[in-house]
Amino acid sequence: MAKSYSATGKFTRYEVARIIGARALQIAMDAPLLLKVSDEKLKSVNYDALTLAEMELTEGVLPIAVHRPMPLKRGEKIAVARVEAHSDDELIAKEQEEEKEITEDAAEIGLVNEGEVEEEPEEAATEEQ
Repeated sequence: MAKSYSATGKFTRYEVARIIGARALQIAMDAPLLLKVSDEKLKSVNYDALTLAEMELTEGVLPIAVHRPMPLKRGEKIAVARVEAHSDDELIAKEQEEEKEITEDAAEIGLVNEGEVEEEPEEAATEEQ
């Protein structure tokens, strides 16, 4: 087809076939027309759903968008994630701080009674690792 069916860009012939086919099915199932078409025009096209769908697409009244997935090589360059190196001691200290905050928050909310919270001695925590 030599016609351009979009005001902002061109559809491929496969996209045009899919759009017209889907809209023709809707029209065939008594969906309202988006174009004002006279009775003479309807009779001249013999109430053909495909022709009416093509007319709607040509006039640009179909509210449709086409998403075209692009290959990774042609798309936007994805930034490489930064990897931060931490020592084991730093990670252990951070985990202990987070656990302490969680238990304090739980105690404030009332999820844990004061006597239930048992803190491990730091020596025992380092021996397990």
